[in-house]
Amino acid sequence: MSVRFNTVVSITDENRDAFLADLHAVLEVEKSFRADDLSLYYLIDKKHFVSADYVPKDLVKVRGNDLYNVSRNDLSLRPDVEKALREMARGALDDGIKLMVSSTYRSYDYQTKLFARYVAQDGEELAERYSARPGTSQHQLGVAIDFGSITDDFAETKQGRWLYEHSEEYGWSLSFPRDYEDVTGFMWECWHFRYIGKEACSFQKKWFGDVQQFMIEFLDSWKKN
Repeated sequence: MSVRFNTVVSITDENRDAFLADLHAVLEVEKSFRADDLSLYYLIDKKHFVSADYVPKDLVKVRGNDLYNVSRNDLSLRPDVEKALREMARGALDDGIKLMVSSTYRSYDYQTKLFARYVAQDGEELAERYSARPGTSQHQLGVAIDFGSITDDFAETKQGRWLYEHSEEYGWSLSFPRDYEDVTGFMWECWHFRYIGKEACSFQKKWFGDVQQFMIEFLDSWKKN
């Protein structure tokens, strides 16, 4: 008998226990985040949004230091996410690479102005392919970072290649992979990573084809059912 879950890998009687054990590990990590704020795995995309007044309750400043550089001085993240950034940056430094943090938390108002600028620049149809409407951006959750130049060329830089190869070891997941625009709603963004934790990165790779959107949608559905 085969038990079907909304996964890329089929869940059968033979692997069901392994799947549920991995799922349990992911949900245990979720419990470590403060219960009075949005989940680490909160589903936010073009169909799922947050309110205009939502601000993470525990944002901390992100400033340049010995581990990583910043593009400006008004950046912030949730504290567990900044801690994970430091861990990853330390790993990158061990390999001779210093990460550049270019964008982190964005308020609803900031995203409103940013999206409007892109619409004025490229038109609404194209802007929607690479920029989130206000209330639908992972940046508003305080768990996502844009690294480096925020251009496609970043993929071929030392930073970009290191992140592609090692980010999941530290709990960071590429949100918008190449050739998945029909799934994520956005064009490939080689610079945009969301912190989901090491357990979720492993879960995502093992059961969901290493596509963050598939896993986050599954977790949202699982908890509702």
